[in-house]
Amino acid sequence: MNANQIINMITRLIMRKAINKGIDAGINRATRGRGKRRQIQPQMDEHGIEDGSQGLTQAQERQRRQAKKAARQARQADKAARRM
Repeated sequence: MNANQIINMITRLIMRKAINKGIDAGINRATRGRGKRRQIQPQMDEHGIEDGSQGLTQAQERQRRQAKKAARQARQADKAARRM
């Protein structure tokens, strides 16, 4: 290998990593949403004590956790695919 091939190889490696980081950052920013997220007001029981449920039923809470887990696994799979 001559010097020109080595320089081209290193340049491609650096550019590939920079472009992938930019794409990842753009996708992460796009999927997070824009502006401030709406804060959910805590639910109070009849005595004015916070019950921590945030107004969700058990089924809704379970679905929320499953969706959060699926999104996390998708991000990890995307990162692994980009490394290959």
